[in-house]
Amino acid sequence: MKCYDVAVIGGGAAGTMAAIRASQLKKSVLLVERNDAIGRKILLTGKGRCNVTNAAPIDTFIEKFGRHGRFLRTAFTAFSNDDLIDLFRSTGLEMKIERQGRVFPVTDRSRSVIEALKKRLEENGVEVLCNARAGNISAGDGLFRIDLGEAGKATAKKVILATGGASYKETGSTGDGFSIAGRFGHRIEPLKPALVPLVTKERWVKELQGLSLENIRLTFRFGNNKIVSDIGEFIFTHFGVSGPLVLDLSGDIVTVLDGHKEIMLFIDLKPGLTAEQLEKRLLNEFKAGGSARLKSIMKGLMPQRLITVFLDLSGADPDRKGSRVTQDERRAMIRTFKAFPLTVTGSLPIEEAMVTGGGISTKEIDPRTMGSRIVPGLYFAGEIIEGAASSGGYNLQQAFSTGYLAGESAAR
Repeated sequence: MKCYDVAVIGGGAAGTMAAIRASQLKKSVLLVERNDAIGRKILLTGKGRCNVTNAAPIDTFIEKFGRHGRFLRTAFTAFSNDDLIDLFRSTGLEMKIERQGRVFPVTDRSRSVIEALKKRLEENGVEVLCNARAGNISAGDGLFRIDLGEAGKATAKKVILATGGASYKETGSTGDGFSIAGRFGHRIEPLKPALVPLVTKERWVKELQGLSLENIRLTFRFGNNKIVSDIGEFIFTHFGVSGPLVLDLSGDIVTVLDGHKEIMLFIDLKPGLTAEQLEKRLLNEFKAGGSARLKSIMKGLMPQRLITVFLDLSGADPDRKGSRVTQDERRAMIRTFKAFPLTVTGSLPIEEAMVTGGGISTKEIDPRTMGSRIVPGLYFAGEIIEGAASSGGYNLQQAFSTGYLAGESAAR
């Protein structure tokens, strides 16, 4: 039985990068992937275009990961977003920067990213074993013994667990790595969905399914606390709400829901206008509309599909003429413009989340190497490590950076 210098479990972004880096340092590397090809989850990112990273400075990456950001500083420094872009460029794949610093391949195809990674794996002689699932891994006498089920067994001097989280199970992220790490004595912080759509109590959201709102702001209120979003995009679904603003804050909201049955969500439909400016706008619209009915005048202020729900929530008569709208009705409409109400009761399950929150406790991982503080020779990379950031390429960069550092550390 061949003994490898490094065995990497998981052929996603983190595992692939770990295998590439360890092999660049002239180590024999086995990359184990349970699917029939590497990079299944990469194919889905960025709506199939693959938002590989962000053009932001390292300090922004650290900030995006909140309390886990400091842990990732060494990884982001060892292999930065610029390093990642250079790596793809060296394979012939150019990158482009879009709004909010999001970086995509110029081909607009996730497949191009996977092909570039495959090229590096092949050039460095990494042995890739697909359709193989690592069951149990044991350690002793300076070696790791890996049970690969029907694919047989393997041994390695070092092992890197890069099996992903528990989201998007169809990509192979079924939580195997957590089970393996748990058997080695590692603490697993509770798994929860992150970058996940939220469920609301209101049934009328189904009538608005697919309606997208741009340039709006969200405020989530619970007790005396609140979480406020940036200005951005939002979308109604048949079960609740989604879109970039919702997804980016969903991890925090899921945590808050552990202690609250419901959370109020208020949408500021006109964040660029104060209440006073909005009142002047309405007065002008009603004056110009004259004898037109309110539901017709509102077409100039919001998408038509939203009008009926909006007027119902504000208590205004949709058939009232613009010139007959009372001051009380107008002010009620202004309140609804600035705080359109919804009630959040939960989220979709972790299997339908884009990213997993929770994971291997960072307290038990050396941030300088991504090595286990409990088991010598064991390393971690990617989503298996606790902590998640908002959308925009930050999470994928975390996978590539921690993978690189783990691969380098295991090889050295």
